[in-house]
Amino acid sequence: MNKKIILASASPRRRELLTQIGLDFDVVVSETEEKITSTEPAKVVEELSAQKAEAVWEKLAVSGVFDPEQKSGEATMTDTLVLGADTVVACDGKILGKPADSEAAAAMLTMLQGRGHEVYTGVTILYEENGERKTLTFHEKTTVHFYPMTDAQIREYVATGDPMDKAGAYGIQGFCARYIRGIEGDYNNVVGLPVGRVYQELHGLRLV
Repeated sequence: MNKKIILASASPRRRELLTQIGLDFDVVVSETEEKITSTEPAKVVEELSAQKAEAVWEKLAVSGVFDPEQKSGEATMTDTLVLGADTVVACDGKILGKPADSEAAAAMLTMLQGRGHEVYTGVTILYEENGERKTLTFHEKTTVHFYPMTDAQIREYVATGDPMDKAGAYGIQGFCARYIRGIEGDYNNVVGLPVGRVYQELHGLRLV
């Protein structure tokens, strides 16, 4: 049976990707404090995606019904699934989050320019089956290769403001595309969600 999809993320890029592949969904943002027990990027994104999904699941379960407008709704937890995701950029095993300021953004881009690095996205899907909550968690990795960038080019890009809300201080789908030499893996994974695999997993579980 098809279930109502709840995206546990405020990311506009993840919303765009789900819409692109024709999935209907609502957004409920996780407000949980993120805690990690690993330094390995693949495990970190899996942990964080699970925490986001679980926090939203509990929020909806406590309310008894998914109802964003505080009106009578139809979707209970039985016919609802929660999708959580988290993306990090890693270079030489070091996780690069969102830059705190323009100096941090420039430092990250200096580290990434002229070489390859990895982007990991963890995904967790929570749903009920025969009255029991089920969890599917996985991750995808994409390697991104940058062309060399001069200090002036880095400053120019940072000045656009685009790096400031993005892990690793860049967005592959925007201005920074001029510096992307190539990728190995799923492009959408770098944008923020490996929607091809997400759809295949959901379809395989008969959730969509």
